[in-house]
Amino acid sequence: MKKIFIVDDNDVNLMTAKLALEGKYKTFGLPSAARMFQLAEKIIPDLILLDVDMPEMDGFEAMKVIKEDKNLKDIPVIFLTGKNDAESEIKGFEMGALDFINKPFSAPVLIRRIETQIETDKLIKKSLRAVRDIHAAIINVIADLVEGRDHVTGGHIERTQDYLEILVNELLRKGVYTDEINSWDLSVLYPSAQLHDVGKINISDLILNKPGRLTPEEFEKIKTHSTIGVDIIDRIITKTDDDGFLMHAKKFAGYHHEKWDGSGYPLGLAGEEICLEGRIMAVADVYDALVSERPYKEPFSHEEAVEIIKNDSGKHFDPNIVDAFLNVKDEFLLALKKNRE
Repeated sequence: MKKIFIVDDNDVNLMTAKLALEGKYKTFGLPSAARMFQLAEKIIPDLILLDVDMPEMDGFEAMKVIKEDKNLKDIPVIFLTGKNDAESEIKGFEMGALDFINKPFSAPVLIRRIETQIETDKLIKKSLRAVRDIHAAIINVIADLVEGRDHVTGGHIERTQDYLEILVNELLRKGVYTDEINSWDLSVLYPSAQLHDVGKINISDLILNKPGRLTPEEFEKIKTHSTIGVDIIDRIITKTDDDGFLMHAKKFAGYHHEKWDGSGYPLGLAGEEICLEGRIMAVADVYDALVSERPYKEPFSHEEAVEIIKNDSGKHFDPNIVDAFLNVKDEFLLALKKNRE
């Protein structure tokens, strides 16, 4: 049953709305915006009926908070108002309200307007899922094309995405970097990591698949894949309204070879100058490189890789992320084995 918050400081309005919706929806009558936000920490509604004229925090102020809350920003909101004021309606629609219902309202009108908005919201979400599925499929194909050119790193993209998810979950569990991670849409973050090596598409096959160690000149050429990746993603960004998926992808591509002590590339950033996405991917990327076979080396064992990353804490890697890695190193091994089965 769909859940509806009814937010109004008038007890009569609350009771009228609850009675009208009884049996069709699970309703929560809330006398203030503050009470709404308290309940929203435990229950996420499918729709909010929000009174405009309330003391302490009015509907417009509450709407601003809703749109800034990652858990509530996509919840459809219908304003309840006793005013017939075109200016207020324009302001409400500009803030993201889907409809206005004038008070006092009749039960049939209230029900019909709610049903219309819930059905519309359902269709929109279905369309967005379809677009996201297409988006993900295209990115997956691009990532496969990039990886297919590099014959020595098969499965690397899939594995690093798994490692990334393991690390992020552990950082959240430990309460480390939670403010920033909670601001991310993780359903967008994880697949965006597939593009962290997209710049390799512009590196010569002779270098990518060289059966031996690279010369210093060849290594300098390989290092350009970070800036090339950023350039490629920037070109895509200029042709789209995307402000999530591609921005994460750009950070993964541009910063996963930076080092905590400033000795990395392409910019030589140090510490928290390096974006969090880059610092997390650095651990995932290096672990996979260590445990994978290369033309110039045999794979290190899982235990050897763990020891190398541990010893590079505070040098190559963010110490907080290394601590999280050490807590979940066994999960890394399971993900590695699963990918190779």
